Amino acid sequence: MPNSNRASAFGRRSGTVTVIEERVRRSAARNAKITGCVAWVIVTLLSAAVLASRWHPVLALLAGALIGLAAAFVVAVAVLIWPVVRVIWWWLPEITLAFGMITSWTWLADRLAAGYLLGAVMLTAGVPALIPQLRRPIAALAWCLVVRHRLRTCFAEFIITNRTGTLPHILHAIPTPVGERVWLWLRPGLALADLQSRADLIAVACWADTVIAEAASAANSAYVRIDIKRRDALTGTVISPLLRHVLPGAPAKELDTTGVPQALDLPDITAEQVTPAAAGKPARADKTPAAQPPVVATAAGEDITDWL
Repeated sequence: MPNSNRASAFGRRSGTVTVIEERVRRSAARNAKITGCVAWVIVTLLSAAVLASRWHPVLALLAGALIGLAAAFVVAVAVLIWPVVRVIWWWLPEITLAFGMITSWTWLADRLAAGYLLGAVMLTAGVPALIPQLRRPIAALAWCLVVRHRLRTCFAEFIITNRTGTLPHILHAIPTPVGERVWLWLRPGLALADLQSRADLIAVACWADTVIAEAASAANSAYVRIDIKRRDALTGTVISPLLRHVLPGAPAKELDTTGVPQALDLPDITAEQVTPAAAGKPARADKTPAAQPPVVATAAGEDITDWL
């Protein structure tokens, strides 16, 4: 919700902090009313039809109306609070991680002394930081979480959404050798070409080198894949596994190049040894003229060799 601007201690006015956009809130309220009314009518009719077999039709209709009203209230509240639930879903990994850290700290604080607790915390944070095999996967997963929020910022700032302000679904992200790969589900009003035309802006927002948007499905254009590249994997040093088969301390052995021609000496070849090849036919190495095919004639004496 937007907060009012207030003057700071230095005379400047602070900006607004918006959790739920105004148009999204109005759209959710309108959808809640419509969905609640539709659910009330449907549930009332179904409940009355079921209860009419046992009760009087008037009592069945009244009971069905009460049941439908309760169901409509639940559905309307679910639709109304969906924007807030969606924000919580966006931050669910961070919320889960923070809850786990607080729970672990509380559990350890009740069972360990202050010195042991501090040592456990330093060990938990220091070991992954000092070992590259553990630090790199953790950093890659952290970048996946950061990229999800940076893409969401791009969608809200400069990528066109539908008129209700609904953003595309960010499904999941995985680390790659050059960065991250994110899968999206586009809403109506947004196409793959919109992402490709703003790839440079997305790269700046994601603090990356380049961004490539491609279709992730041949049957559904709403399913899109974004590759975020932060580094060039081809510039790294590749260690050949063949070096493992070389014995330590083995002396270097030079190849014997005796008899191996080092260059082509044209004066050694005479003109008589070179015969031009016939057009369209390779030259024969033995310089023996090719045997002519026998002439085949018909009973009338006509030569049909070229037809065979």
